[in-house]
Amino acid sequence: MRRYLASAIYALGAAIGVLVLLYPLLGPLSPGISLGESQPWSTPLLTAGMLGLSVLALLLEAQGQTLSAKAIAMLGVLVALTSVLRFIEVAMPLPGGFSPIFAVIIIAGHVFGARFGFLMGTFSLLTSAVITGGVGPWLPFQMFAAGWVGLTSGWVRCKGRGWERYALYGLGAIWGFLYGIVINLYFWPIAMAPQEQAWDRGLGLGEMLGRYATFYAATSLAWDVARAVGNVALLAILAAPMAKVLLRFRQRFRFEVADG
Repeated sequence: MRRYLASAIYALGAAIGVLVLLYPLLGPLSPGISLGESQPWSTPLLTAGMLGLSVLALLLEAQGQTLSAKAIAMLGVLVALTSVLRFIEVAMPLPGGFSPIFAVIIIAGHVFGARFGFLMGTFSLLTSAVITGGVGPWLPFQMFAAGWVGLTSGWVRCKGRGWERYALYGLGAIWGFLYGIVINLYFWPIAMAPQEQAWDRGLGLGEMLGRYATFYAATSLAWDVARAVGNVALLAILAAPMAKVLLRFRQRFRFEVADG
């Protein structure tokens, strides 16, 4: 029963994430005003909601023994690691959107499972934002997207170590672009000045996607190329040794991690 309830919580978190990302397409916001500016309550409310769902899911996983106490301790260690990496990234900015935290989230999610990866992604972005002072209207959207990075990495299962490694490289490259595409959705419809309005609720789906593609290519593509290349490079360096170490811990402590 707890496992089904935990699954429902993950599904609810994913649904809320999709809804808030599409909210600017549905809500009556004015051009040039972001979601956080037009509704100042939205950021703390969404952040608290995401945090509450993640903590509740973690408690249910622990009670159902899907995650052991040692697995939860490992989650805390890995979240602390990504927070330190994010602090270093802020202190010494890297090219474009490249961030070292995504490779760690992908590897951990792949080794310990999709649910572990989802929790690690959300907690990593929250903790690192608090440490680096990066709390803002963008935070809940980053938490959702990072959670999905970890979630999908737990789905990578290929026969043979070589294919699995290349699948992770591909996932890192895909999320290098997809993370930017997803995050941009929350402000794109209302980011332009009225005379430069890029989006209109009367547009058809094809034309709206075309305008978004133009906006993305002009504002974010080069930034995301750096993230994708950086993800692949770090995974090429870290995936094999880090996965080996994490697998050793998982086997030694007999983590019971359910995929998906």
